[in-house]
Amino acid sequence: MSTLYEKLGGEAAVNAAVDVFYRHVLSDDRINYWFDGIDMERQAAKQKAFMTMAFGGPNSYTGDDMRKAHAHLVEKGLNDSHFDAVAENLSKSLQELAVPQESIDEVLAIVETTRDDVLGRMPAGA
Repeated sequence: MSTLYEKLGGEAAVNAAVDVFYRHVLSDDRINYWFDGIDMERQAAKQKAFMTMAFGGPNSYTGDDMRKAHAHLVEKGLNDSHFDAVAENLSKSLQELAVPQESIDEVLAIVETTRDDVLGRMPAGA
């Protein structure tokens, strides 16, 4: 059985998705200010490595876990509306790249598993 990473098209597809994704994010006034002063080339490389790992590809991700990586943003007000906007931009990016809806749904399900960590919350029922 192939991984989501393979179904999406491997490294080239993840790289393209992240590039399109950040183009959308940086033009979205709901969330683009979170990236002020960020080295976007470095950010995109980290995101590509994370998505590759999360989708079942080779694991070369060396960044912080999601809770630690976003803690400073949570302190500044990062919340569900921002998370939703990010997920919406990811979905839009994948649609633009003609990814089948079934695979987009799978990607978004994986993204959703990170919500509590990204937002610094205890998981429901914990």
